[in-house]
This record gives sequence, structure tokens and C-alpha cells, in this order.
Amino acid sequence: MPSLRDKLYLTSGYLSGFCIVAITLIIVAQIVGRLLGMIVPSAEDFSGYFLAAATFLGLAYTFREGGHIRVNLVIRWLPPGLRRLQESAVLLSALLLSMYMSYYCCYMVWESYIFEEVSYGYIAIPIWIPQVPVALGTLALTLAIADALYGVVCGQKAQYLQREDDNTNLEEI
Repeated sequence: MPSLRDKLYLTSGYLSGFCIVAITLIIVAQIVGRLLGMIVPSAEDFSGYFLAAATFLGLAYTFREGGHIRVNLVIRWLPPGLRRLQESAVLLSALLLSMYMSYYCCYMVWESYIFEEVSYGYIAIPIWIPQVPVALGTLALTLAIADALYGVVCGQKAQYLQREDDNTNLEEI
């Protein structure tokens, strides 16, 4: 049975996919609009907002599924104890960096809300609205990294390593 964390990562991945579909629809509407002599106001702005949302919302899901690029030419040959130590050190540094990024993304949203910043396109929207998915994506990534670090410290194999091993086995076939 999937845990609440797994559902969060999956939901984050689905929302990222939704943002990609929204970008596609905006671009198609813009193309059709040009053919009909109409413009789609702020299409570039909204596409950019959805692109940022798709990127950051997809981070936790991609991390959990082992989709991030890892250079493992050396670490795959390490003994299990040393590899666990190396994985823990890398995850700890990644956790610290993602916590820093999450804090400042949330702070950016708060500042934009307090100062009532708005976009400069045809359609002026409060800028904190497109910033919220970025902050949520960094928070989800931080949780995913903390989850992986906890598992590695407790002696379990990280979820992303299991997926990586599965992908390696598929390549050998």
C-alpha cells in the first residue's frame, strides 16, 4: 500500500505533467489565434509560469524514481559499507542545499505577497501565485531527500537506487 509520502511524490509528478499539457494548450491556442488574426494575451508569461511549475513540481517524483543524473562510475564498485557512507554524505549535502533553496523560495513567495508584486504582461496577476508551485516543488524535493537519507541511515536501500538498478538490468537485456 503506497504511503502518504509516495502519494505526495506521485501527485507532484502528475501536477508537473499537467503543467506540460497546459503549456502545449497555450501554444496551440496561440498558433490557432494567429491563424485567425487574434492574439492570446500573456501567452508567453503563462507558458513560462507553467514551465517553472512543471520543472519544480517534477523534482521530487523524478528523484524518487531515480530519474536524476548520477555519476556512479566509481561508487558502484565501493564496498557496501563505504557506499552507504558515501550515499549518506551526498544525501546530507543535498538535503542541506534543498532546505536552503526551499527556505528562500518560500521567502520569495512571502515577499511577493507582502509587497503585492504583479506581473508586467497584458494580464497583470499577483506574482506570488506562479511562485507557489516552485516553493511547493522545492519542499517536496526536500522531503524526498530527507526520506531517502533516513532510509539510507537506517540501512535500507534508497528508492532511487532500486529504480537505478532496475534500469541497469533493462539495459543489459
